[in-house]
Amino acid sequence: MAEQPFIICENLVKIYKVADLEVVALQGIDLTIHSGEMLALVGPSGSGKSTLMNILGGLDTPTAGRVSVGEYNLLEMTRREQVLYRRRQVGFVWQQTARNLLPYLSAQENVELPMALDGVPARERRERARALLEQVGLGGRLKHRPDRLSGGEQQRVAIAVAMANQPRLLLADEPTGEVDSEAAEQIFKTLRAFNREHGVTIIIVTHDVNVASRVDRVVGMRDGRTSTEILRRRAEDGQIVGADEYAIVDRVGRLQLPQAYLEKLGIAERARLKLREDHVGVYPDKQDGQA
Repeated sequence: MAEQPFIICENLVKIYKVADLEVVALQGIDLTIHSGEMLALVGPSGSGKSTLMNILGGLDTPTAGRVSVGEYNLLEMTRREQVLYRRRQVGFVWQQTARNLLPYLSAQENVELPMALDGVPARERRERARALLEQVGLGGRLKHRPDRLSGGEQQRVAIAVAMANQPRLLLADEPTGEVDSEAAEQIFKTLRAFNREHGVTIIIVTHDVNVASRVDRVVGMRDGRTSTEILRRRAEDGQIVGADEYAIVDRVGRLQLPQAYLEKLGIAERARLKLREDHVGVYPDKQDGQA
C-alpha cells in the first residue's frame, strides 16, 4: 500500500474580502507532500505562495476545499486547537529577522521561549536549546542578543527556535532573502541538515534560484494555482543527475504552460492543439506547426 501523503490539499480556495471587492488568492489548488520532503514553492509576487504557507501553518483558514497535515484537519480545528497546532506541529522561519527573534532575549533564551510556552521543564529547555544552537553552528553565541549577531546568524538562531518544540513541519518564507550568498549557503545547509537528520518536512518559499535548484522538488505557482513541478533525480552518492519538468493538470483538465515557453513561442491569448498518437502538440495561433 502506498504511503499516505503527510500534507493533502484538495480544491483549496482562499478568497479575501477587501472593502466591496473579493480577491481570489488560491483557485482550487491540489497538492500532496510526503513526510520528510524538502520542497520549494516558487512564483511571482501575488501567485499565492504565502497564502498557501499561512494556511498550512494554521495562521489562516481557507474559504473552501480540504487541507490536512498529518492527522490534523485544518478546516475543522477550534481556535484552541489551532494554537496548539502552531505551537507543537509547525516551526516558522520568516524573511524579516525581527519576526523571528525577540531583541531583548539572548539566542539561548529565544530558543527556550517556545518550550517555556509549552510547559517544558527548565532543565530540559536549557539542554535542548544549547544542543540546537550547537547544531546550527552557534554554540559560542548562546548569550548573544540579536543585535550582536549577523543577519545569517540571526536566521540560524531562528531555525533553532523553529525546531525547539520538535515540529513535524517547518515553513520557511524567503529565509535567505535578506542575507549575502555566503550566509544563504549556511542557512540552506542548516535546513538540509535538519531535514535529513530529524526527518522534518520543510517547505521553502523562495525567489533564490540557488535554493530552488538544490531541492528535489520545486512547485511553481501562478495566479493562485500550481502551474509547474520539477522533480530531480539523484545518484546513490546524492548528486543530482537529472530533472523532469511537468505542467500540472488540474481536476477540470486545465494546465498552465511555463511563462518562458509562452514567450519563446509567442503564444498570448490562445494556442492550437493537435492530438498525435503519443503526444499533444501545442502551437502558436499565428502559424502552422509541425510535430
